[in-house]
Formats: sequence, C-alpha cells, structure tokens
Amino acid sequence: MKRIAVIMAHPDDEVLGCGATLARYAREGAEISILILATGLTSRGTASEAEIESLQEQAKAAGCILGASLVEFAGFPDNAMDTVSLLEVIKCVEGFAKKTNPDVVFTHHNGDINIDHDVTQRAVLTAFRPLPGSKEREIFACNVLSSSEYGRSDRRPRPDCYVALQEEDVDAAVAALECYSGEIRQWPHPRSSAAIRYQARLFGAECGRDYAQVFEVLRLTR
Repeated sequence: MKRIAVIMAHPDDEVLGCGATLARYAREGAEISILILATGLTSRGTASEAEIESLQEQAKAAGCILGASLVEFAGFPDNAMDTVSLLEVIKCVEGFAKKTNPDVVFTHHNGDINIDHDVTQRAVLTAFRPLPGSKEREIFACNVLSSSEYGRSDRRPRPDCYVALQEEDVDAAVAALECYSGEIRQWPHPRSSAAIRYQARLFGAECGRDYAQVFEVLRLTR
C-alpha cells in the first residue's frame, strides 16, 4: 500500500494544492496523512481556542472527504513561521515523517507569496534529506490557488508532473474546500469551487486528459 504524506502550512492549502490528487490516491487504496503546520487564523489578530478548534474540525472534515486517515496540527503562528526556529519546524516534520513513513510527499513551492509556504518547503526538504540507507521518496511541490499565482511570474511552480484525474476526484476536492466556510470565496476569486474546476480542466487539456493537477518535482529517485 502506498503511503502519502501532505505537509502544508495552513488549513485549505492541502485542498487547493493537491486535493483532487489525494482523492485519486485514496480511490486507488493509498494511505493518506496530512500535517498542517500553522494555525491559519492568527495573522491579523488573536483567535480564540474555540475558533482554532472549529477550523481544525473543518480540516478534519475536508481530510475525510479526500480519504485521509490522519490529520494533525502543529499550531505554529500564522503567516509568521519565519519567526520560529527553522530547526523547531524541521523536528516537527521529522516526527510526522517517522510516524507516517511516506512513499510520496506533497508540500509547498518556495516561490509562493506566503512566507509560511517557503518555511514549510525548507523544513520538508531537510526532514526528508536523502541520507545513506534512507527510504526512496518522491517529493512534489504543489500549485496552491490564491498563493502560487500571486508570486513572481519567474518563480512559479514548474509543471514537471501531471496527475490525470477523474471528475469524481475534482468533485471531492470541491466538496472538501466547501468544508472551509470561512476560507472559500466566490468566483472569480482563485479560492473558489469554480476555480478548482477550471484549473483542473486547463491542466487536463495541457496533458490530453479531461482533468489534471500539476506539480513541480523536488525529488524523484529511480
């Protein structure tokens, strides 16, 4: 059984970046585990414990739709992960890696507009560094709607890998995004159900399929 680890900065990044792909993996029998590193609420003020718990419940519901068997939260400060020791973040990711032992890892692109995404990728690449005798793993950076496309045009994720999808996979991603009542927006905002569908159609057309998601290869050993 293939093990998939998704390590993202904020609740909803996992849906926007690789939600439909996770639904495909789950449909094919993979074990999916998700780690959300930052709270997702505290960047512009304080958030109550109840508000944070509510967002975490939404993330768990979204994960359930996508087929995840585990959704964990690290609780790092939102949009301020650069104020935390990188080593602390790395140790958190290392603990998750040890627990889940994944074959495939999805994380952020380091050209995204959000600083937490950059810190997350650095921590992931360090935690999964290919030491002698270590397990061979595939690591991919996601194209996260409402973040990747807002970065500099010359630093956007390269479409190195296309994952072909079925309509039911895209439907699952849309349903998962709708769990995030405070995060979802109306079209033409990129963090919308319509944007997920249009993007999947466009990437599908680029590779001759009905639907697809694209990823930048960070590590691939053959």
